[in-house]
Amino acid sequence: MGALTLAELLDQAESDETVGKMKVLSVLESLPGLGKVKARRLMAAVGIAESRRLQGLGTKQRADLLEQTASR
Repeated sequence: MGALTLAELLDQAESDETVGKMKVLSVLESLPGLGKVKARRLMAAVGIAESRRLQGLGTKQRADLLEQTASR
């Protein structure tokens, strides 16, 4: 719905178990301008496995993901 930015969602994933268990791929696919193919390419470019969940992202992966989505 566009109520949260990706950065806000990643911050919320640290404290909210429900949000933390969301798959990164599903979150990226829901972003405006990113579909299934672009989301998978982005994850591959950043080095994130398709099965990774938000709470399992490392600091560098989060930073890279935010940098890549900000430039789109």
